[in-house]
Amino acid sequence: MNRRKILIKGGTIISINNNQLIKDQLDILIENDKIFEINKTIIAEEDFTVIDASGMIVLPGFVDTHRHLWESPFKGMASNWTLMEYLQNMLGKIAPAMSAEDVYTANLLGAIEAINSGITTIFDWSHIINSPEHSRAAIKGLKDSGIRGKFGFGTPGTSVWEWFYESKLKHPIEAKEIKKEHFNSDDDLITMALAIRGPEYSDIEVAKHDILLGRELGLQVSMHIGGGTFGPKYNGIQKLCNEKLLDSDLNFAHANTINKNDFKLLADYGCSISVTPEVELQMGLGLPITGTALKFGITTGLGIDVISATSGSMFDQMKIALQTVRAIQNEKSYQNLEMAERLTITDRDVLKLATIGGAKVLGLDNKIGSLEIGKQADVILISINNIGMSPTLDQISSVVLYAKDQDVDTVMIAGEIVKRNGKLLNFDLEKLMEKANNLVNKIVS
Repeated sequence: MNRRKILIKGGTIISINNNQLIKDQLDILIENDKIFEINKTIIAEEDFTVIDASGMIVLPGFVDTHRHLWESPFKGMASNWTLMEYLQNMLGKIAPAMSAEDVYTANLLGAIEAINSGITTIFDWSHIINSPEHSRAAIKGLKDSGIRGKFGFGTPGTSVWEWFYESKLKHPIEAKEIKKEHFNSDDDLITMALAIRGPEYSDIEVAKHDILLGRELGLQVSMHIGGGTFGPKYNGIQKLCNEKLLDSDLNFAHANTINKNDFKLLADYGCSISVTPEVELQMGLGLPITGTALKFGITTGLGIDVISATSGSMFDQMKIALQTVRAIQNEKSYQNLEMAERLTITDRDVLKLATIGGAKVLGLDNKIGSLEIGKQADVILISINNIGMSPTLDQISSVVLYAKDQDVDTVMIAGEIVKRNGKLLNFDLEKLMEKANNLVNKIVS
């Protein structure tokens, strides 16, 4: 069997390996799906495919730890909605109208959009499981895109009032069949997780049942927590602690309005947090808790969340996460009639959240999130030759504060090149966009 060999040559590598920043001009040799060698100069052999990375920043692919992919065709629909309007309209009206074929189109579209922006791994928090056909369609959309990810098997999108308002309905037991049918190996690009309502959207006994179901299946369990007034009203973290349910397999999206003791509990039990800063600011969930999560040493990553309301780009989320922490710090200083002498969070901290931090949130840091020998070859190349990026004085700040999706030159997932020279490969985008427009016209009209 011939081994596929790709040499990325002449680029500036940025990677956080074992909490140490690597920033240097290095070559990377990839064999099949793994990084085989990283060195100052690797000599190209006859059977190598050589990618000239001169004038490029070479990074591990971004990791989006929380996104509802099925909403991808409805960009802008929720751009002026609060959380309550979102629940009533997107989950209450749009979700029940989605066919299985619509979900396939939406997931494929959303995953390709993520790839285009340099996201190579995604957690699809899928609360559109209206039927077995819907779940199979969502999984197929993910797999056909070529992205790496976790499929968060959620609840039906048939009645938001039954499933998301102090629900007493237990998580669909079909999760067992879905796992058996579609997810037989942890080495596959797409693996499974459980996306449950949790104690803010369901009864505590339901939350207990759902978490134990996830543990029976050996799956990571994700839920929303601390969303606006829901945080102090339901005191969900403490309830889970009282039921002895907190553990490292639990992931919490948002956590904006949980209290200091809750943060300490999450840190003590090794739980993780997904911060989705843009939508949190819009929909009244509370200020993003990026700085607080880092202060407590909680495993933290970034996510896009509601693609129907916000940008799908990790570049935008990094900027918003960074500057919101700084705004909070500066406002506290101002209220004390002081000027901050130094910023408490750096662009490096946020780049870490978007790469190895996100990989740790998803329990995939042994495979992805950094550029290291033996890890999966999930690699992106960002051009610094475009007018918005050049001259580049600091590569990290260039990535976090200046880069945009169009600056992503190359994307590689498990050694497969899926974007090259700024162009997506292997996708009939015209046909896909036509299908996406048709489904929107059908549902919205």
